[in-house]
Amino acid sequence: MREAKHIYDQYFGVLEPALKSKAEEFELVGYGKIETRDLWNFLTKKIWKRRTEDIHMHELVSDVLAIKIGDFMNFTTVEAYRTTTWNVELNEEELQALLHTKADNL
Repeated sequence: MREAKHIYDQYFGVLEPALKSKAEEFELVGYGKIETRDLWNFLTKKIWKRRTEDIHMHELVSDVLAIKIGDFMNFTTVEAYRTTTWNVELNEEELQALLHTKADNL
């Protein structure tokens, strides 16, 4: 299922330098490589849930530069749990181990 476009998606290209700067900041303080698209996803799903058509560019830039690593990491963790696939293929041994309780093995 494809997600609906966000009203601010038109500003991604303009805001990309600020997103790159924020990603580099997080990398410099030891959080590894963070993609600009991941920061954008955080902004559109969490920060900009309530959209307004008359937003100013300086407000969007301010939101990008104000991202706190803790908020971003919490969001990323929750999103990872939400998108975890539960239809994993199991081999026969793994399936048997899952289906048999400890009482079965006594």
